[in-house]
Formats: sequence, C-alpha cells, structure tokens
Amino acid sequence: MKARLRRSAALLAGSLIPLSLLTGQPANAVSADPMTDAFARAAATYEVPRDLLVTLAFAETHLDGHEGEPSASGGYGVMHLVSNPTAHTLERAAKLTNQPVSALKSDDAANIAGGAAVLRAYADDLGLDAAARKDPAKWYPVVAKYGNAASPDVARLYADTVYDLLAEGVDADTADGESVTVRPQAVEPDRGAYARARDLNTSAAAAAVDYPSAHWVPAHSSNYAVSSRPTSDAIDRIVIHVAQGSYAGTISWFQQGPRPNPTSAHYVIRSSDGDITQMVREKDRAFHAGDYNRRSVGIEHEGYVNNASWFTDTMYRASAALTRSIADRYGIPKDRTHIVGHHQVPGADHTDPGPYWDWTKYMQYVTGGSGGSNPHTAESVCGSGYKVIDSAALGTAGTVYLLYNSANGYNCVATIKKTSLGTATATSAYLEVQGRTRVTDSGNFAYYAGPVRASAADKCVRWGGKAGSAVYDSPFEHCG
Repeated sequence: MKARLRRSAALLAGSLIPLSLLTGQPANAVSADPMTDAFARAAATYEVPRDLLVTLAFAETHLDGHEGEPSASGGYGVMHLVSNPTAHTLERAAKLTNQPVSALKSDDAANIAGGAAVLRAYADDLGLDAAARKDPAKWYPVVAKYGNAASPDVARLYADTVYDLLAEGVDADTADGESVTVRPQAVEPDRGAYARARDLNTSAAAAAVDYPSAHWVPAHSSNYAVSSRPTSDAIDRIVIHVAQGSYAGTISWFQQGPRPNPTSAHYVIRSSDGDITQMVREKDRAFHAGDYNRRSVGIEHEGYVNNASWFTDTMYRASAALTRSIADRYGIPKDRTHIVGHHQVPGADHTDPGPYWDWTKYMQYVTGGSGGSNPHTAESVCGSGYKVIDSAALGTAGTVYLLYNSANGYNCVATIKKTSLGTATATSAYLEVQGRTRVTDSGNFAYYAGPVRASAADKCVRWGGKAGSAVYDSPFEHCG
C-alpha cells in the first residue's frame, strides 16, 4: 500500500496549531505511527468516532494519498476530498480548517483533519448532538452524505460499504511500514431515510441487465449514446479499466451529468466481493475508450492503478466470468488481442489497468473457466473474517454453507450454485437465530444466494437453502 505522510501543522477549531502543542513532543520529533496519530488527533478534534473515520478512509482509498494526484472524480488524499462541478468537499475542508487547498491535497495529516472537519460539519447540519456523536450508528446519514452520491440508492451503497468494513475490521499497512487497524465491531446503523432507498447489494432488475447477476443502476443519459449494437456496430473488443476510485464513487460519478467530459462504462466491479453493477446496456455506446467506444464493452474495476491491494482474486474471478459471458454472446475471441487494457486503445492517454494488474491470472480465469466453475465462494460472498463451519449439498445443483466470524459474533449463510452458472435460476439462503425472525434471500440468481448475516453469539441457529429442486433445512444447532 502506498501511503505517504508528510509532516504538517495539526488543525484545531479552524486555526493552525503547531503539532508539538497537541502531542507534547518536540517540533522536530517524528512519530513512529504518524497516520495512526493523525486519525486520533482528527477524531478527537472534531468529535468523529475514530474507527469510523479510519474505515471510511480505507473504503475510499485504502489509506493511500496517491501523492496528491486526483481520482477520476476529482478526489484528493486519504479522505478523498472532492473538487468537481457537483461536489466541493475539498474547498469546504479548506474553509473549515483554515488550511490551503494545496496542503489538503498532498499532506496526509491535513487531509485526514479536513475529512473529519467535513464529517463534523455534516453532523452539525443534520442535528447530531454530543451524545449522538459518540454513537457510530448515528453517523450513518453523515457517512452517506460524505460519499457525494448522485442518488439515495448509491448513497446507501456507499454507507453500507463503510459499515460492512467496520464489522469486518481494518488491518492496513502503509508504504512506510505502519499498520493502521480497526478492531471488528458489530454496529447496527441507524439508516434513517436511507432505509427506504433501494439496497443495491441485494436487488437486481433482471429485465434491465445483460448479465444476470449484475445490479442495474443507469448512468446519466449524457454519459452514453443510445444505439442498437451489434446491428449498428459489431462488438469485437472488451476493454479493462481501473476506476481510480471506489465502487460507490464510480457509480455515482457515472450518474452525474451533463459535464464537459462525459464518462461511463457498461459495468463496474467491486474489489472486496466481485459485486457487479451494470450502468449502460451493451447495445448502447458507453463513453469509456475513445476510438473503441463503438466496438467494445467497457468494464471498470474499483481501485487505483498504483495500489495492488485492490486487485483481489475474487474481483479477478468475477470480472473474468463477466468477460467470458460477453465474449461468448458476441463471438469475441478470448485472447489479448480482443480483451485489452485501456492503455492499449489507439490514441489513449490512460495507463490502466496498470502494472499491478495480473493479466496472466486474469486470462487463465477467462479461458480456463468456460467449463463452468463458479467464480464465487462462500467466504468471498460473506466477506473477510467469515469461515465455513458447516455445509450441506443441494443435490448436484449447489451447496449451502454456514459460516461464522469469531471477531464480531456473526453467522452468515450463502448458497453457491454448481449448475446453470450465469443463468438466473431459483436459489435461496436463510438464517434464523433462535428467538428471532428468519431472514431469507430468495430469487432468481446467476451464481449464489446470500449473504444472509445475523449476530448469533451464544445463540442456536437454524439455516438452509435451495438450489434447483434440492432443499436443505437444519435443526437449531451450532449453539454458542
């Protein structure tokens, strides 16, 4: 991970205060844990929960300041302070902290303080009093607003990502060898009005998507051209991109318009679990690859080209399954002539997917997975920290798994299909904690049902699922 921390004055109540006055150290002292210290100072100064502040920063950038270079949507630094035509958190942070924009862009400590200041200002705008500010659950609407989302659905996706990471915990290493951690903690967020927004982690509009397991979130109409491909233009290329931003942030950016440089892609893929959102129909021309727009389908991947930590095996597998599906439907050869990086497009001035993208692994998944392997596992569906403790075969159609996260006391159930992969078929997963209402994820899914999670420490659970005609229902078991 490439995080850079440069020494700066600390920030307090909108005034410049020398770092030595806050730390009690000599002005020339160098902390052994500078980023950890910066998060602690900013959290204390602006009364933002420290663990939530770190987790939000990790969700945005993996704690990488990118040496002052902006993201695709104009976000800077560890906290992704944004300056673009529709969002100005960078400028607001400058006013709140009395720091120059240049420092907020390039100095990690200043940037972290700026992000905390903006979060506190949003909290004040939403009426969070001193007691509420101590409860991470009450910050959900603040976090949702910080994402600068173009719609309530994407704002919920952004905030849910942060709270899911908070439940899993964070253990991130900076380029300087510092470890920044957040212990796993179960927080039931108070979503407020966002509880009525569509949950993009679970919902899909099958009639709208070309790839059955994708969610449908349309890009702004100015960011693509309605067309009738492949009748109007043959589709013979698939272009691989890296978004230079987060999953929710990229989706939101494609929803915003009109703007001078319209941008979109057909699909966006999440790093942690391979979740896929479709934003432009394949028949239409997304604005993603210049001269190849007419002939290609574009796939954006969450992350940054200079940070390998974003390129997870789960992302590679999910992307390869999508690429394989597109190639099969349009008769595109599965080779590096027809599956290309953005940097290979004639006239392109981009470098993505960059030097850390593993083309060998990716193409092996694209070409070797056509025999029908599921790109998802129970662990990848449930998330970091979950381990399989039980499973049951659903005939030849799939397997339902029970997992447990010892760090936060949550169980998770996922049903992983083995047949009809890529085709939406009836699949379900459920989890029932003794004494509580059963929670079920049921529908027509291409690869898996779930995850269904619930806090179950010291409780018995009943779990099960369905794939094809096979059903499994457990008794109450795995108590405690």
